Amino acid sequence: MEFGFSEEQVEVQGLARQILTDQVSVDKLAAFDEYANERFDKALWQQLLAAGLPGVAVGEEYGGMGLGFTELTLLVEEVGRTIAPVPVIAHCVSAMLPIQKFAPQAVCEALLPRAARGEILLTAALTEPLNETAGSPVLTTAEAAGDGFVVSGCKFAVPFAAAAHRVLLAVAVGDDVAVVLVDPQSPGVSLEAIQATTFEPQYQLTLDRVNVPAADVVAATGGEAIMAWAELRTAAAVCAHQLGAADAAMRLAASYTSERKQFGVPVATFQAVGHRVADCYIDVECLRLTTYQAVSLLDADVPATTELHIAKIWAGDCGHRVSYATQHVHGGTGIDRDYPLWRYCLWLRYNEMVLGSSARHLAALGEQLAVGEGLFS
Repeated sequence: MEFGFSEEQVEVQGLARQILTDQVSVDKLAAFDEYANERFDKALWQQLLAAGLPGVAVGEEYGGMGLGFTELTLLVEEVGRTIAPVPVIAHCVSAMLPIQKFAPQAVCEALLPRAARGEILLTAALTEPLNETAGSPVLTTAEAAGDGFVVSGCKFAVPFAAAAHRVLLAVAVGDDVAVVLVDPQSPGVSLEAIQATTFEPQYQLTLDRVNVPAADVVAATGGEAIMAWAELRTAAAVCAHQLGAADAAMRLAASYTSERKQFGVPVATFQAVGHRVADCYIDVECLRLTTYQAVSLLDADVPATTELHIAKIWAGDCGHRVSYATQHVHGGTGIDRDYPLWRYCLWLRYNEMVLGSSARHLAALGEQLAVGEGLFS
Protein backbone atom coordinates (compact mmCIF):
# COMPACT_ATOMS: atom_id res chain seq x y z
CA MET A 1 0.00 0.00 0.00
CA GLU A 2 1.30 3.46 -0.93
CA PHE A 3 1.25 5.88 2.01
CA GLY A 4 3.02 8.79 0.32
CA PHE A 5 1.53 11.66 -1.65
CA SER A 6 0.68 11.11 -5.30
CA GLU A 7 2.63 12.77 -8.09
CA GLU A 8 -0.23 15.21 -8.61
CA GLN A 9 -0.29 16.13 -4.92
CA VAL A 10 3.47 16.66 -4.87
CA GLU A 11 3.14 18.97 -7.88
CA VAL A 12 0.43 21.04 -6.15
CA GLN A 13 2.57 21.35 -3.04
CA GLY A 14 5.67 22.20 -5.08
CA LEU A 15 3.88 24.91 -7.04
CA ALA A 16 2.49 26.45 -3.85
CA ARG A 17 5.91 26.33 -2.18
CA GLN A 18 7.62 27.95 -5.17
CA ILE A 19 5.18 30.87 -5.37
CA LEU A 20 5.01 31.48 -1.63
CA THR A 21 8.76 31.14 -1.04
CA ASP A 22 9.52 33.51 -3.90
CA GLN A 23 6.94 36.12 -2.95
CA VAL A 24 6.89 36.18 0.86
CA SER A 25 9.82 37.93 2.52
CA VAL A 26 10.62 39.37 5.93
CA ASP A 27 10.31 42.90 4.55
CA LYS A 28 6.88 42.21 3.06
CA LEU A 29 5.63 40.63 6.28
CA ALA A 30 6.95 43.57 8.30
CA ALA A 31 4.60 45.86 6.39
CA PHE A 32 1.66 44.20 8.19
CA ASP A 33 3.08 44.16 11.72
CA GLU A 34 1.12 45.91 14.47
CA TYR A 35 -1.77 46.56 12.06
CA ALA A 36 0.27 49.04 10.03
CA ASN A 37 -1.64 47.72 7.00
CA GLU A 38 -4.43 45.17 6.58
CA ARG A 39 -2.74 41.75 6.66
CA PHE A 40 -3.85 40.73 3.17
CA ASP A 41 -1.27 40.63 0.38
CA LYS A 42 -3.59 41.04 -2.58
CA ALA A 43 -0.78 40.83 -5.15
CA LEU A 44 0.29 37.46 -3.74
CA TRP A 45 -3.34 36.33 -3.64
CA GLN A 46 -3.67 37.15 -7.32
CA GLN A 47 -0.57 35.09 -8.12
CA LEU A 48 -2.02 32.10 -6.28
CA LEU A 49 -5.31 32.58 -8.14
CA ALA A 50 -3.51 32.81 -11.49
CA ALA A 51 -1.94 29.42 -10.70
CA GLY A 52 -5.39 28.03 -9.84
CA LEU A 53 -4.36 27.03 -6.32
CA PRO A 54 -7.27 28.48 -4.27
CA GLY A 55 -9.62 26.50 -6.51
CA VAL A 56 -7.71 23.24 -6.11
CA ALA A 57 -10.65 21.52 -4.36
CA VAL A 58 -13.38 23.19 -6.43
CA GLY A 59 -15.05 21.06 -9.08
CA GLU A 60 -14.04 21.54 -12.69
CA GLU A 61 -17.63 22.47 -13.53
CA TYR A 62 -17.11 25.58 -11.38
CA GLY A 63 -13.69 26.46 -12.77
CA GLY A 64 -11.53 24.66 -10.22
CA MET A 65 -8.96 21.88 -10.48
CA GLY A 66 -11.41 19.23 -9.29
CA LEU A 67 -9.00 17.74 -6.76
CA GLY A 68 -9.68 17.09 -3.07
CA PHE A 69 -9.26 18.21 0.51
CA THR A 70 -5.80 16.65 0.77
CA GLU A 71 -4.47 18.82 -2.06
CA LEU A 72 -6.06 21.90 -0.50
CA THR A 73 -4.47 21.05 2.84
CA LEU A 74 -1.05 20.84 1.18
CA LEU A 75 -1.59 24.43 0.02
CA VAL A 76 -2.55 25.45 3.57
CA GLU A 77 0.61 23.81 4.93
CA GLU A 78 2.73 25.92 2.58
CA VAL A 79 0.87 29.06 3.65
CA GLY A 80 1.80 28.13 7.23
CA ARG A 81 5.42 27.52 6.24
CA THR A 82 5.69 31.13 5.03
CA ILE A 83 2.91 32.55 7.28
CA ALA A 84 1.71 34.25 4.12
CA PRO A 85 -0.92 36.98 4.56
CA VAL A 86 -3.62 35.37 2.40
CA PRO A 87 -7.14 34.13 3.31
CA VAL A 88 -6.72 30.51 2.22
CA ILE A 89 -8.41 28.84 5.21
CA ALA A 90 -11.30 31.32 5.44
CA HIS A 91 -12.01 31.46 1.70
CA CYS A 92 -11.14 27.98 0.48
CA VAL A 93 -11.84 25.73 3.47
CA SER A 94 -14.42 27.35 5.73
CA ALA A 95 -16.54 28.88 2.96
CA MET A 96 -16.08 27.30 -0.48
CA LEU A 97 -15.99 23.67 0.67
CA PRO A 98 -19.36 23.66 2.52
CA ILE A 99 -20.98 25.74 -0.22
CA GLN A 100 -19.87 23.23 -2.84
CA LYS A 101 -20.97 20.29 -0.68
CA PHE A 102 -24.33 21.50 0.61
CA ALA A 103 -25.62 24.57 -1.26
CA PRO A 104 -28.21 24.34 -4.05
CA GLN A 105 -26.73 24.22 -7.53
CA ALA A 106 -27.93 27.75 -8.29
CA VAL A 107 -25.95 29.11 -5.33
CA CYS A 108 -22.86 27.13 -6.35
CA GLU A 109 -23.09 28.38 -9.93
CA ALA A 110 -23.50 31.97 -8.78
CA LEU A 111 -20.58 31.99 -6.33
CA LEU A 112 -18.01 29.26 -6.86
CA PRO A 113 -16.72 30.18 -10.35
CA ARG A 114 -16.24 33.80 -9.27
CA ALA A 115 -14.64 32.72 -5.98
CA ALA A 116 -12.27 30.32 -7.74
CA ARG A 117 -11.19 33.12 -10.10
CA GLY A 118 -10.78 35.56 -7.22
CA GLU A 119 -13.43 37.97 -8.39
CA ILE A 120 -15.05 37.70 -4.96
CA LEU A 121 -13.83 36.74 -1.50
CA LEU A 122 -15.78 34.41 0.80
CA THR A 123 -15.42 33.79 4.52
CA ALA A 124 -17.25 32.05 7.36
CA ALA A 125 -18.39 33.03 10.86
CA LEU A 126 -17.82 29.99 13.06
CA THR A 127 -17.98 31.50 16.54
CA GLU A 128 -20.15 33.74 18.67
CA PRO A 129 -19.12 35.51 21.88
CA LEU A 130 -18.82 32.73 24.50
CA ASN A 131 -19.94 30.11 21.97
CA GLU A 132 -17.40 28.23 19.85
CA THR A 133 -19.79 25.68 18.31
CA ALA A 134 -20.65 26.87 14.83
CA GLY A 135 -23.65 24.59 14.38
CA SER A 136 -25.40 25.58 17.61
CA PRO A 137 -25.98 29.34 17.35
CA VAL A 138 -27.21 30.96 20.53
CA LEU A 139 -27.01 34.67 19.78
CA THR A 140 -27.86 34.55 16.06
CA THR A 141 -31.48 33.85 15.15
CA ALA A 142 -33.67 34.13 12.10
CA GLU A 143 -37.30 34.18 11.12
CA ALA A 144 -38.70 33.10 7.77
CA ALA A 145 -39.48 35.82 5.25
CA GLY A 146 -40.86 34.24 2.11
CA ASP A 147 -38.18 31.88 0.79
CA GLY A 148 -35.49 33.76 2.70
CA PHE A 149 -34.82 34.88 6.26
CA VAL A 150 -34.54 37.96 8.43
CA VAL A 151 -31.46 37.51 10.59
CA SER A 152 -30.37 39.18 13.83
CA GLY A 153 -27.51 38.42 16.17
CA CYS A 154 -23.75 38.50 16.53
CA LYS A 155 -20.74 36.54 15.30
CA PHE A 156 -17.20 36.92 16.59
CA ALA A 157 -13.69 36.81 15.11
CA VAL A 158 -14.83 36.62 11.50
CA PRO A 159 -11.68 36.69 9.32
CA PHE A 160 -11.49 39.08 6.34
CA ALA A 161 -15.16 40.04 6.78
CA ALA A 162 -14.68 43.63 5.58
CA ALA A 163 -13.29 42.42 2.24
CA ALA A 164 -15.75 39.56 1.80
CA HIS A 165 -18.57 39.34 -0.70
CA ARG A 166 -20.48 36.85 1.48
CA VAL A 167 -20.12 35.44 5.01
CA LEU A 168 -21.26 31.87 5.63
CA LEU A 169 -22.96 31.44 9.02
CA ALA A 170 -25.52 29.42 10.95
CA VAL A 171 -28.70 30.85 12.45
CA ALA A 172 -31.22 29.35 14.84
CA VAL A 173 -34.70 29.08 13.35
CA GLY A 174 -36.95 27.83 16.12
CA ASP A 175 -35.65 24.40 17.08
CA ASP A 176 -33.70 23.99 13.83
CA VAL A 177 -30.60 25.58 12.32
CA ALA A 178 -30.26 27.17 8.89
CA VAL A 179 -27.10 28.09 7.02
CA VAL A 180 -27.12 31.35 5.11
CA LEU A 181 -24.79 33.72 3.28
CA VAL A 182 -24.80 37.30 4.52
CA ASP A 183 -23.64 40.26 2.45
CA PRO A 184 -21.50 42.43 4.77
CA GLN A 185 -22.71 45.49 2.83
CA SER A 186 -26.40 44.78 3.51
CA PRO A 187 -28.45 47.23 5.58
CA GLY A 188 -28.40 46.18 9.22
CA VAL A 189 -24.88 44.70 9.11
CA SER A 190 -22.15 46.34 11.14
CA LEU A 191 -18.51 45.32 11.46
CA GLU A 192 -16.25 46.14 14.38
CA ALA A 193 -12.56 45.41 13.93
CA ILE A 194 -10.94 43.31 16.65
CA GLN A 195 -7.23 42.71 17.17
CA ALA A 196 -5.65 39.26 17.05
CA THR A 197 -2.05 38.57 18.06
CA THR A 198 -1.24 37.49 14.50
CA PHE A 199 -2.50 40.79 13.02
CA GLU A 200 -4.97 38.90 10.81
CA PRO A 201 -7.97 41.15 10.01
CA GLN A 202 -10.91 39.90 12.11
CA TYR A 203 -14.25 41.46 12.93
CA GLN A 204 -17.25 41.21 15.18
CA LEU A 205 -20.26 40.91 12.90
CA THR A 206 -23.51 42.37 14.26
CA LEU A 207 -26.76 41.71 12.42
CA ASP A 208 -29.91 43.76 12.98
CA ARG A 209 -32.86 42.36 11.01
CA VAL A 210 -30.78 41.70 7.92
CA ASN A 211 -32.70 40.40 4.92
CA VAL A 212 -31.21 37.23 3.41
CA PRO A 213 -32.85 36.37 0.07
CA ALA A 214 -33.52 32.81 -1.10
CA ALA A 215 -30.52 33.07 -3.43
CA ASP A 216 -28.26 33.28 -0.36
CA VAL A 217 -29.73 30.35 1.57
CA VAL A 218 -27.38 27.36 1.69
CA ALA A 219 -29.77 25.18 3.71
CA ALA A 220 -33.07 26.09 5.36
CA THR A 221 -32.84 23.11 7.72
CA GLY A 222 -30.19 20.71 9.03
CA GLY A 223 -27.58 23.40 9.49
CA GLU A 224 -26.04 21.84 12.58
CA ALA A 225 -24.60 18.93 10.60
CA ILE A 226 -23.41 21.24 7.82
CA MET A 227 -21.50 23.51 10.18
CA ALA A 228 -20.04 20.52 12.04
CA TRP A 229 -18.75 19.25 8.67
CA ALA A 230 -17.19 22.65 7.98
CA GLU A 231 -15.72 22.92 11.49
CA LEU A 232 -13.94 19.57 11.20
CA ARG A 233 -12.26 20.56 7.96
CA THR A 234 -11.38 24.03 9.22
CA ALA A 235 -9.75 22.49 12.30
CA ALA A 236 -7.79 20.04 10.14
CA ALA A 237 -6.65 22.96 7.98
CA VAL A 238 -5.45 24.85 11.06
CA CYS A 239 -3.46 21.73 12.05
CA ALA A 240 -1.86 21.79 8.59
CA HIS A 241 -1.07 25.49 8.94
CA GLN A 242 0.48 24.71 12.32
CA LEU A 243 2.54 21.95 10.70
CA GLY A 244 3.97 24.34 8.11
CA ALA A 245 4.77 27.02 10.69
CA ALA A 246 6.36 24.55 13.14
CA ASP A 247 8.45 22.96 10.42
CA ALA A 248 9.72 26.35 9.27
CA ALA A 249 10.56 27.45 12.82
CA MET A 250 12.40 24.19 13.47
CA ARG A 251 14.44 24.60 10.28
CA LEU A 252 15.29 28.19 11.19
CA ALA A 253 16.64 26.92 14.50
CA ALA A 254 18.62 24.11 12.86
CA SER A 255 20.15 26.53 10.36
CA TYR A 256 20.99 29.15 12.97
CA THR A 257 22.60 26.75 15.43
CA SER A 258 24.67 25.21 12.64
CA GLU A 259 26.17 28.62 11.84
CA ARG A 260 26.32 30.30 15.26
CA LYS A 261 29.61 29.55 16.96
CA GLN A 262 30.57 29.53 20.62
CA PHE A 263 33.99 28.47 21.92
CA GLY A 264 35.01 28.16 18.27
CA VAL A 265 32.47 25.49 17.32
CA PRO A 266 28.83 25.58 16.06
CA VAL A 267 26.39 25.54 18.98
CA ALA A 268 24.51 22.74 17.18
CA THR A 269 27.33 20.43 18.26
CA PHE A 270 26.44 21.02 21.93
CA GLN A 271 24.49 18.03 23.14
CA ALA A 272 21.77 20.05 24.89
CA VAL A 273 21.15 22.15 21.78
CA GLY A 274 21.14 19.12 19.49
CA HIS A 275 18.66 17.31 21.72
CA ARG A 276 16.26 20.27 21.77
CA VAL A 277 16.24 20.61 17.99
CA ALA A 278 15.90 16.82 17.62
CA ASP A 279 12.88 16.92 19.93
CA CYS A 280 11.40 19.63 17.69
CA TYR A 281 11.89 17.39 14.67
CA ILE A 282 10.10 14.50 16.38
CA ASP A 283 7.22 16.78 17.37
CA VAL A 284 6.88 18.13 13.82
CA GLU A 285 6.90 14.67 12.25
CA CYS A 286 4.29 13.40 14.71
CA LEU A 287 2.12 16.41 13.86
CA ARG A 288 2.60 15.68 10.16
CA LEU A 289 1.49 12.05 10.52
CA THR A 290 -1.51 12.76 12.72
CA THR A 291 -2.67 15.71 10.63
CA TYR A 292 -2.62 13.85 7.34
CA GLN A 293 -4.21 10.79 8.92
CA ALA A 294 -7.19 12.99 9.83
CA VAL A 295 -7.08 14.82 6.48
CA SER A 296 -7.07 11.60 4.44
CA LEU A 297 -10.14 10.33 6.27
CA LEU A 298 -11.99 13.63 5.92
CA ASP A 299 -11.07 13.73 2.24
CA ALA A 300 -12.78 10.34 1.86
CA ASP A 301 -15.80 11.55 3.89
CA VAL A 302 -14.97 8.98 6.58
CA PRO A 303 -15.66 9.98 10.21
CA ALA A 304 -12.43 11.24 11.79
CA THR A 305 -13.42 12.58 15.20
CA THR A 306 -10.81 10.55 17.08
CA GLU A 307 -8.06 11.24 14.55
CA LEU A 308 -8.78 14.97 14.59
CA HIS A 309 -8.67 15.07 18.40
CA ILE A 310 -5.24 13.44 18.20
CA ALA A 311 -4.07 15.89 15.51
CA LYS A 312 -5.26 18.83 17.63
CA ILE A 313 -3.37 17.50 20.64
CA TRP A 314 -0.17 17.26 18.62
CA ALA A 315 -0.78 20.66 17.00
CA GLY A 316 -1.14 22.32 20.39
CA ASP A 317 1.75 20.52 22.09
CA CYS A 318 4.04 20.76 19.07
CA GLY A 319 3.37 24.47 18.61
CA HIS A 320 3.92 25.12 22.30
CA ARG A 321 7.17 23.16 22.57
CA VAL A 322 8.63 24.23 19.23
CA SER A 323 8.00 27.93 19.91
CA TYR A 324 9.81 27.71 23.25
CA ALA A 325 12.65 25.48 22.06
CA THR A 326 13.44 27.46 18.92
CA GLN A 327 13.51 30.75 20.82
CA HIS A 328 15.68 29.15 23.48
CA VAL A 329 18.37 27.85 21.11
CA HIS A 330 18.41 31.19 19.27
CA GLY A 331 19.13 33.07 22.47
CA GLY A 332 18.32 36.78 22.27
CA THR A 333 18.04 36.57 18.48
CA GLY A 334 14.86 34.52 18.90
CA ILE A 335 12.91 37.52 20.17
CA ASP A 336 14.59 40.14 17.98
CA ARG A 337 11.91 41.59 15.72
CA ASP A 338 14.47 42.09 12.95
CA TYR A 339 14.69 38.29 12.80
CA PRO A 340 11.72 36.26 11.42
CA LEU A 341 11.28 33.69 14.21
CA TRP A 342 9.00 35.77 16.43
CA ARG A 343 6.23 35.82 13.81
CA TYR A 344 6.24 32.03 13.65
CA CYS A 345 6.03 31.83 17.42
CA LEU A 346 3.01 34.15 17.42
CA TRP A 347 1.21 31.92 14.91
CA LEU A 348 2.18 28.72 16.72
CA ARG A 349 0.68 29.96 19.97
CA TYR A 350 -2.34 31.48 18.22
CA ASN A 351 -3.17 28.23 16.40
CA GLU A 352 -2.75 26.35 19.68
CA MET A 353 -5.39 28.58 21.29
CA VAL A 354 -7.74 28.39 18.30
CA LEU A 355 -7.70 24.59 18.33
CA GLY A 356 -8.31 24.38 22.08
CA SER A 357 -6.14 23.04 24.85
CA SER A 358 -4.61 19.59 24.63
CA ALA A 359 -6.12 18.79 28.03
CA ARG A 360 -9.58 19.38 26.62
CA HIS A 361 -8.98 17.05 23.69
CA LEU A 362 -7.36 14.41 25.89
CA ALA A 363 -10.42 14.52 28.14
CA ALA A 364 -12.70 14.08 25.13
CA LEU A 365 -10.64 11.09 23.97
CA GLY A 366 -10.77 9.64 27.47
CA GLU A 367 -14.54 9.89 27.55
CA GLN A 368 -14.72 8.07 24.22
CA LEU A 369 -12.38 5.34 25.42
CA ALA A 370 -14.38 4.91 28.62
CA VAL A 371 -17.45 3.93 26.61
CA GLY A 372 -15.50 1.93 24.01
CA GLU A 373 -15.75 4.51 21.22
CA GLY A 374 -12.27 6.01 21.16
CA LEU A 375 -10.39 3.30 19.28
CA PHE A 376 -12.17 4.07 16.02
CA SER A 377 -13.94 7.13 14.69
